[in-house]
Amino acid sequence: MNEQRQVITNRVAFLEQKIPGYAAALGIAGLVVLWEIVCRMNIVPPLFLPAPSAILTAAWDMLVNGELIENLLASMYRIGAGYAIGAICGIAIGLILGFSRWADAILTPIVYSIYPIPKIALLPLIILWFGIGEMPKVAIIALGVFFPVVINTYSGVKTVDPILIKAAVTFGSNHLNVIRKVILPGALPMIFAGLKLAAGTSLLLLVSAEMIAAQQGIGSMVLHYGNLMITTKLMVGVLFLSLLGLIFNRTLQWLERKLIPWK
Repeated sequence: MNEQRQVITNRVAFLEQKIPGYAAALGIAGLVVLWEIVCRMNIVPPLFLPAPSAILTAAWDMLVNGELIENLLASMYRIGAGYAIGAICGIAIGLILGFSRWADAILTPIVYSIYPIPKIALLPLIILWFGIGEMPKVAIIALGVFFPVVINTYSGVKTVDPILIKAAVTFGSNHLNVIRKVILPGALPMIFAGLKLAAGTSLLLLVSAEMIAAQQGIGSMVLHYGNLMITTKLMVGVLFLSLLGLIFNRTLQWLERKLIPWK
């Protein structure tokens, strides 16, 4: 009897885990089917809203001729490099600001005063500093990632229980061990919240930078086909931007489960 109850409990738990995923997939599938029906009934002209089947056909053509891969690789390099630089620097500076009173007093007001500036507005200045090339795009993405990460890391460090820090110091831990074994694990939930927020910001800055100062990339491709009013290929770019955002989000969720199993 107990074994049967355990089996039933396990099945219920399994369904509870799987149902949200199935519901999300069904919702997306239903939206795509409705979209296709609306387009095939000519309720909306194809120029303004191409059908999903037409978008997939255009995506396949662009994939075969190499155009899509070329632009996608350019965008992935920029967002990958910029995100990594901004995230690493943001976590490091956030830990320093949260742990050091002097750094907190001197640097935190500077961080909060610069944070509200729209980062894309700094692109002309960054181009002036670094010239035309990949560096300005990577730098503007890194800046956009840095500030949400540094602020969330700083907030996460401040939420760590001071008693735990005092206990670690009492038992002879040096500053490095206190940061590595007490402060960093305690701040990880807030750090990942900042990383997720920065992922969306990095995509926005990627598209903006590529539309302003790039010949290749998904953003440049979207702008090009928008100017030509080829909306099927424009929507291919939008589709792959959404896929990039989804991959970013899922990767961060997976890392969060691995690094914060107690959450």
